[in-house]
Amino acid sequence: MTSATTEFGVDRALEADLERTRRPIGEATGLPNCCYTDAAHFELERARLFDRGWACIGFAKDIPEAGDALPIDHLGAPLLALRGKDGDVRVFHNVCSHRGMVLVEEPTRIRSVIRCPYHSWCYALDGALKATPHVGGPGQNADPAIDRSALGLRAVKSAVWFDLIFVDLSGQAPAFDTFIRPLAERWSMFDQDELRHAGADGSFQLEVHCNWKLAIENYCESYHLPWVHPGLNSYSRLEDHDNIIEPGLYSGQGTRVYNPKLSNDGRRFPDFQSLTQSPTAIADIWQTRAEYVALYPNTLLGIHRDHVFAIRLEPLTHERTREHVEIYFTSGQALGDDFIDLRAKLKAMWHEVFLEDIFVVEGMQRGRASSAFAGGVFSPVMDEATHAFHRWVADRLLSKNGKGRSDQTDALPAATQLAEVV
Repeated sequence: MTSATTEFGVDRALEADLERTRRPIGEATGLPNCCYTDAAHFELERARLFDRGWACIGFAKDIPEAGDALPIDHLGAPLLALRGKDGDVRVFHNVCSHRGMVLVEEPTRIRSVIRCPYHSWCYALDGALKATPHVGGPGQNADPAIDRSALGLRAVKSAVWFDLIFVDLSGQAPAFDTFIRPLAERWSMFDQDELRHAGADGSFQLEVHCNWKLAIENYCESYHLPWVHPGLNSYSRLEDHDNIIEPGLYSGQGTRVYNPKLSNDGRRFPDFQSLTQSPTAIADIWQTRAEYVALYPNTLLGIHRDHVFAIRLEPLTHERTREHVEIYFTSGQALGDDFIDLRAKLKAMWHEVFLEDIFVVEGMQRGRASSAFAGGVFSPVMDEATHAFHRWVADRLLSKNGKGRSDQTDALPAATQLAEVV
């Protein structure tokens, strides 16, 4: 079985496997087993897939008011998301500059300052160090060697988009607006300011015994619908779907027949107002279209005319993943009493769909222990989105070796345009 890493990067055997993954889809093999079963490889992915670019760490709705603080364990890195007095969300490393003590252990509302429980150093919501009690000796709260202006909390490059909190731990990734532009332009007809979270009616978690990548691979494609999701496939058939690919950024699938019937009396959730104000051709497309994309590395998004869901994948170990599922509607009206039953039905529908996927991803995880499996192959037609994700992973893993580049697009199909699917 291929080993995962060496001190300086991937070893030669894994490098050869990753090069095969990067081939055109008809010639490529999938990622080797070690990418799913090796704890050391999991650490390599943390360094090269999560720490060197934009990744999702949470949801802004969880810190709605000024002073709200949310501690987050991001693959072992202690982070702290804060809502400032100006209403902006900021992310800091959740450690005191003095001796590295974790500052906030539980979600809370900061009334005045963030106080370190160890020596009571205190920080403002903007991260500035405000107090250093007894730092110069008993009763001496200052010392010439302690420059408070240089010892504030370490900020993390962050951004909020569609209520998702993204961070770039390296600080070296392109600006977030540049990173997200292809998807933002694709979905420009949806005004994210209209989003309203459904609270308990739109939130649940699933913990699955599989590597995080398997959740993405399964989500990317519609190939499995007839056998895994018979209810969904009864009205949204395999032939009603198309591939969506933006090389190096996201991939997934779209359906042309979105038309959920949650009520016998014809009621449905309000549509995005921004969509209804779009040109007629675009508005007409989205009456029956929905799109489901995996934004690399760990965000799954589903967008519809009347609601959006987002799933943050939280890799816990190389073989365990937690899925945080959040559902958003388009207005306060959809959150009213008149829609209580529809919200419950929609949540139940998505919960059932995602539960149906568990035996598949867990089965693939167990299958990765087989020495007879060497990454598998791809259907040139049905697995384009999955291959695009595999290739992105391979590119990023090889980047330190000077081989792969995550922005390479040769041998990958162009992104699907809406004009091509109507």
